[in-house]
Formats: sequence, C-alpha cells, structure tokens
Amino acid sequence: MRLPDDWNITQLGAGQVSSEDTHLRLSIPLATADHYHDAQITDYIPQQLNFRHTPPLKFSVTARAEGDIQGTAGFGFWNHMYVPGERGFRIPQAVWFFFGSPPNNMSLAKGGSGHGWKAATFDAQSWQFYGLLPLAPIGFLLMRNRTLYDALWGIGQSAIGVSEATLEPSLLDDFHTYTIDWQPNGATFAVDGTTVLQTDSVPTKPLGFIAWVDNQYAIVTPQGNFGWGLLDVPQEQSLILRDILIT
Repeated sequence: MRLPDDWNITQLGAGQVSSEDTHLRLSIPLATADHYHDAQITDYIPQQLNFRHTPPLKFSVTARAEGDIQGTAGFGFWNHMYVPGERGFRIPQAVWFFFGSPPNNMSLAKGGSGHGWKAATFDAQSWQFYGLLPLAPIGFLLMRNRTLYDALWGIGQSAIGVSEATLEPSLLDDFHTYTIDWQPNGATFAVDGTTVLQTDSVPTKPLGFIAWVDNQYAIVTPQGNFGWGLLDVPQEQSLILRDILIT
C-alpha cells in the first residue's frame, strides 16, 4: 500500500512503519518503558500543523491489530494536542476511533470506560469550556462525591464536547471497516456499516488525519486525577491498515 507523497511518516524509538502489498503496518517490536515508542502516519507535518480537514467529510479504513497493545492506538482526526518530547499543548479536539490500555484512564464521558476501544469526539475549544475553567479546582472536588458527579458531570462533559461509545475489544482481532461521517452539526461512526455512535458534539475547526500505535498512557478524570507514563512492550504490537479513504 502506497501513501500519498505529501503524507508524513513518524518513527520514534522502536516504532516502525512498513508498506506491504495491500496494507500498511504500524508496529512496535519488543521495547521498554525507558523511552517513548511511536509508529504513525499523518497527512500533515507535525512541526507545521498544516491541518486540511473540516466538515463535511467522510472517512473509511479497514483495520485490525496484532499483539496485546500496551499504550494507545487508533485513527481519525485531531489537532495534534500533545506528543511526548514535543513542546506545547493544544486544547484538544478529536473525531476518531481510539484505543487505550490500562492504566490509561480518560473517563470523561458519563458512564463510559477510561480505557478500551471506543468511537469518540472531543472539542474543548468552546466558550462553555473556557467559562467553566476558573471553576475547575472546586469542580474536581465536587466530582469526588458520587451523587454530585451523577447530577452535575453532564454539564462538564458537554463543555468539553465529549461523546463516545465503547466498542468490543475483540473487533481488533480481525479486519473490520470503520467509517466516520463528519458533518458541521454532528458525526456518525460505524463499524461494517452498523452505526456505533451518533453525536451532535463535534469540532468544526481544521483537523489533521492520524493513525498510530505507541506505548504511552494518560490519566485525565473529572475528579482531578492527572497522570502520564510509558509502558513496556513485551511482544510486538501492530496496527494494520488498508483502504484508507478520505473524501
């Protein structure tokens, strides 16, 4: 599978990107948590953030994983919010399929899981988010009370534009076709033609395409728990892609 000439390949640490006859393999062989390892493709240059995609847009890819992924992996569109080793952090925006292994914990959707395979959107670049930001310290404390969390977190979730649906991890064992129909007023995610998430919470600013596998984890919770780290990769882990289409 040949990538367009203007796409960018990133191989950090032990990360490897290889093109085979019908597909693309993003992989990390045996590696340790002493370093960040990443295999990724983007249709933008990370140093330039030359994003090209806005709604309306349709995306599809056929994908599967190999190995027990330790870290994160996925594909879709984001604003290059943060990459280990790079300076700067951007308020996050994303429309993507995302996998995170434990101890990854980004349980920002009410009732959702902090890790696993999911379809998700994220758009914290809104006036609602900036309006609530000064209240964040007291908000973290309030969210530690289960009753208050159940009653109030919906407001926080709406402000950061989070919408997600948990997918069966076993989907990653075989090839399946993943699609995103991203419109100005919403997005529809599907697997093999079956809708798994429909949401009106989507970014509208330009984003860049990314597909990746790495060995990092992140912790961000409504209760104010934050963390980041790297994981050992005890066996080769890969994300295999074919038939990438963006229209």
